[in-house]
Amino acid sequence: MLVQREIMEGPKLKSSARRYLAVVAAVLILAATAAGLIYWLAYPSGQSHELIIYGNLDLRQVDLAFNGSERIAAVLVQEGDHVHKGQVLAKLDTSRLEPQVAEAEAQVAAQQAVVERLHNGSRPEEIAQARANLESAKADAVNARRQYERKKMLVATNSGTQQDLDAAKAAMDVADAKVEVNQKALELAIVGPRQEDIAQAEAQLRANKAQLAFLQQQLKDATLVAPTDAVVRSRLMEPGEMASPQRPVFSLAIIDPKWVRAYVTETDLGRVHSGMNAYVTVDSFPATRFEGWVGFISPVAEFTPKTVQTPELRTSLVYEVRVFVKDPEDRLRLGMPATVILPLDQDAAPRESAAGRRQ
Repeated sequence: MLVQREIMEGPKLKSSARRYLAVVAAVLILAATAAGLIYWLAYPSGQSHELIIYGNLDLRQVDLAFNGSERIAAVLVQEGDHVHKGQVLAKLDTSRLEPQVAEAEAQVAAQQAVVERLHNGSRPEEIAQARANLESAKADAVNARRQYERKKMLVATNSGTQQDLDAAKAAMDVADAKVEVNQKALELAIVGPRQEDIAQAEAQLRANKAQLAFLQQQLKDATLVAPTDAVVRSRLMEPGEMASPQRPVFSLAIIDPKWVRAYVTETDLGRVHSGMNAYVTVDSFPATRFEGWVGFISPVAEFTPKTVQTPELRTSLVYEVRVFVKDPEDRLRLGMPATVILPLDQDAAPRESAAGRRQ
């Protein structure tokens, strides 16, 4: 009986298994159809999930020259050296400039003393001296008047000559004038210097300070420093040569930031936005992907014909794109051919600026 029951239930089990497999197959087909639909909606017309563009490594360069004309005394770095912002790279001969700075400093100190003396006015001793001179002049004037009076009486009694009287009169007038002069001198000592004299002295002090600042800046410019972190690309002058603002001493390559200058066609321009993540590869390091981001998209098309008349010409337009690259080990070099991979399945919201990403 048991064998007969197994024989009868066998077809039923097989039928259940077939139904189960059919359900699983239907679910898988639906899942595949949904995935295909999602992919089609995300990348219509067979678009890829990433955009690949090509370009070359680019970076900024600085031609560094002295701001004055003098003989070079020392050049302190070589080609290929990494230099840091503020680092001294070269020096000029300052043997003629340093004495000029010292002379200007002395002139400033002397004029500063003049201004302070005018502001402080007369000293108490000077005022006392002016009073003493006035009293002395008054005493001489009293004596001269008495002499004149006596001579006048002698002439009236015919005991003196008119010449003696005239001489006494002149001496009295001179003594009175000296009193007036010393009186004014005392008043000037008490009042102090004129505001115009103080203003003139202060203006001269400002002129002396300006001349000193100019010479000190020339002395500072005799030292050539790196304006930013960079690599010495070329050493163009040597010690003993005459430097000038028109002759660069170094050519520096600024290694941060670096970017790939690439071009996007007009048809792909809508899929690229500023701030989107990117990856960069170069032939020299095929196994390395350098991280980066789109930092700039040109608003102007390049190779644009003067008159766009057909759809074929419109699709030939290209736009410059700068893809900034993180290269902390400084392996990428200027002009390297590079491949840029732009993943398209990322948020189109604006990202950080290039300056923020470098930090």
